[in-house]
Amino acid sequence: MTLHLTAAAVIVASAMLAGNAAWAQNNAATSPTPVHNVVLVHGLYADGSSWAKVVPLLQAKGLHVTAVQNPTTSFDADVDAVKRALAEQDGPTLLVGHSYAGMVISQAGDDPKVTGLVYIAARAPDAGEDYPALTRKFPAAPAAAGLTWSSDGYGKLSENAFVNDFAGDLPKAEAHTYYAVQQPLGKAITMAKTTVAAWHDKPTWYAVWTEDRTINPDLERFMANRMKAHTIEIDASHVSLLSHPKEVADLILEAAGQQTPAR
Repeated sequence: MTLHLTAAAVIVASAMLAGNAAWAQNNAATSPTPVHNVVLVHGLYADGSSWAKVVPLLQAKGLHVTAVQNPTTSFDADVDAVKRALAEQDGPTLLVGHSYAGMVISQAGDDPKVTGLVYIAARAPDAGEDYPALTRKFPAAPAAAGLTWSSDGYGKLSENAFVNDFAGDLPKAEAHTYYAVQQPLGKAITMAKTTVAAWHDKPTWYAVWTEDRTINPDLERFMANRMKAHTIEIDASHVSLLSHPKEVADLILEAAGQQTPAR
């Protein structure tokens, strides 16, 4: 146990110490390619409606927006859903993923139409990397304790975990509404590994949410720093796309070459 905690401390400390210098270098180096098409990919415990507040902000800027409906039955099925959406785009496309969808866009992002990747508090394992093992190098996020499984192999967050951990900065009534449309996940997803990490080859942006209780914010910082992403940090829960849609939209617009960063 002592060795495990020491390794975790080294990783966290390294990510945080390198963060400020790397942030400046990475942000200066990230050059967006102007695009007209944006494909949004939702994470677990949610569906495409989780982008409902972001979509009109992007459309108001003239972007063609597609929100994918992942089946969340398996990783391969979700990647296929994104590839179908990419096939329908008429040119260069920005690919955006929230949470688990970071794995999906990392895999699908090698499509030649994809000019950049935006990670919203998202998983970003390397190709072949064991993501659950990576998470164990950091303190556990509280929401995970509320994951329950049905006898046929589908998982959901308990109402308490969803409302207080997953969507903790939404008004309670709104959080309960999204809990009602929570989409179960297939157990196969928990064992999935990417075979591609498109962030090695494409410009990347990453939004870290400092009040995230679903993915440890230090893990988010570690992944963002490792991919040399242009990174922002906002005080928000895991569902920042619902609680802070303007900040999420602004980062996407910046990555799409539609506006300059407000720094």
